Amino acid sequence: MRIALDAMGGDRGPGVTVQGALLAAKEGVEVLLVGEEVRLRAELARLGASLPIHHAPDWIPMEEHATEVRRRRESSIMVAMDLLKRGEVEAVVSMGHTGATMAAALFTLGRVKGVERPALLVEFPSQRGRTFLLDGGANADCRPSFLVQFAAMGLAYAEASGLPGAKVGLLSIGEEEGKGNALVLEAYPLLKAALGERFYGNVEGRDIFLGTAEVVVTDGFTGNVVLKLAEGEAKVLLSWIKEALTSTPLARLGALLARGALRRVRERVDPAQYGAMPLLGVEGAVFIGHGSADALAVKNALLRARSLVAAGLLDRVRAGLSALHV
Repeated sequence: MRIALDAMGGDRGPGVTVQGALLAAKEGVEVLLVGEEVRLRAELARLGASLPIHHAPDWIPMEEHATEVRRRRESSIMVAMDLLKRGEVEAVVSMGHTGATMAAALFTLGRVKGVERPALLVEFPSQRGRTFLLDGGANADCRPSFLVQFAAMGLAYAEASGLPGAKVGLLSIGEEEGKGNALVLEAYPLLKAALGERFYGNVEGRDIFLGTAEVVVTDGFTGNVVLKLAEGEAKVLLSWIKEALTSTPLARLGALLARGALRRVRERVDPAQYGAMPLLGVEGAVFIGHGSADALAVKNALLRARSLVAAGLLDRVRAGLSALHV
């Protein structure tokens, strides 16, 4: 299984992506670097390693508009998507421009039948394991029918991730059926009719971390706010814990004794452990990570892509959409 990595993407470009690709290659992932060959070979030489490269002379910087992909056919993300379209790779991973990656996927691959808009799936740690939220930021404004499709794709992802029997919660400001804005009130009966007993009902923000429902659906504006809030809160909490555990000699001794447990907590809330978000609803396996990703995040994104492609994620998404009772 070969996975194309947009090696020019991200805030730090090849300096991070190549290192992450090498870490993934050590764990058996077949990675194809896509990007400017001279720069990639120089980075590989600096690290004393080698990986296959597919030359792409152009790339989309983070500050450029997503629509640039339409005229920049030789950019690294467009070349990677074209390789996926032709079947030369099984998945594409990019830590670069989210909008450009989405636009390239839609322009090159198209949408899965039954999908009006693709969605980004975000994974959160919870008391019961994991919670999957859609949409993480692909669609700021949504129609009620979008949320039904997000639910079907989220359930397919949960099953591919080893969570059969998952239920869907609709993010709202209260658990009661009559609570919520216009979008929530209109989406509720549609989800109930389409999913039957797989629909849990309304959930609140705290339920994401309690694990009340394995899949949570919302519009991309709200979902992205939830994502950024959770990441910011985790970072601040970890800094507070570190500050408290280094404040006195006795606290430092306690920190030393609890070092292993603290490391496990940090790993659970570290976004790098999750690697990248799958873009569900396009005709191909596409994964998008943070622009600020480090080498560990790149490695984990490649590992996740391999795992989910092997689990037949795209076929599961197609089947989930075709089974909707609407």
